[in-house]
Amino acid sequence: MDANQRRAENGGRVERLARARPDLPFIAPFMVYLLLLALKELDAPHWDWLFTLLRTVGGAAAIWVFRKHLPPWGKPHWRLATAAAVLVAAGWYYGQYLFNWLGVPHWMPLPLFGDAPDLFKDPRDELGDGPAFWTMVTLRILCASTTVAFVEELFWRAFLLRALIDWDDFERVPLGKFTWRSFLLTALISTLEHPANWAVSIPCWFAFNGLMYWKKSVLFLVVTHGLTNLFLYVWVIYQAVGRGNASAWMFW
Repeated sequence: MDANQRRAENGGRVERLARARPDLPFIAPFMVYLLLLALKELDAPHWDWLFTLLRTVGGAAAIWVFRKHLPPWGKPHWRLATAAAVLVAAGWYYGQYLFNWLGVPHWMPLPLFGDAPDLFKDPRDELGDGPAFWTMVTLRILCASTTVAFVEELFWRAFLLRALIDWDDFERVPLGKFTWRSFLLTALISTLEHPANWAVSIPCWFAFNGLMYWKKSVLFLVVTHGLTNLFLYVWVIYQAVGRGNASAWMFW
């Protein structure tokens, strides 16, 4: 079997899978990313750069495999996305300090998540402040600004916002259709993905959902989400490394 035949056969398998499970193109990239994210539990800080690279490439590859079965991406609305990203990133960062000041538990207070890890751990304690540290920083920011934004927006805004309206036939639900049920549930479920910043994830998801209802563009949300992560992580590094604010590592 030559290369063209193998590609045709693989394409046929993907086609059959996507027809049988139309939710798979939206869920699979997110699941691949989360599975690779679990490599962090190996507690091998000097390999963090490799784990980050694997989940960056793995999530992107899953999107590429199912690219023909995804909905229209829409317009990016760059200027609006940039402005929204600045506001959401600032809300996430300073909102967490506000919740801390109010005494809201920083770590998700559920037995499922166990005891809080060291949320203020400086990675330089194990990596030093040389090439290993900056390679890890660069790759993590790259991953958060690209792959994370794509896999999360496909799952949360393109799929789950619609699936919580009509789970059995979500494809018939227009992108950006509003119901209180899907609006509130997606925001609440988002806390399970962000146990270290669960309280601020709720208003963040309210904002992202609202932007999706407004522009009804998946690409707009991808760009907004990616820029939000970029601005947030750059600000964290500026605060933690540039200004010596050790508490900023709680966002890392």
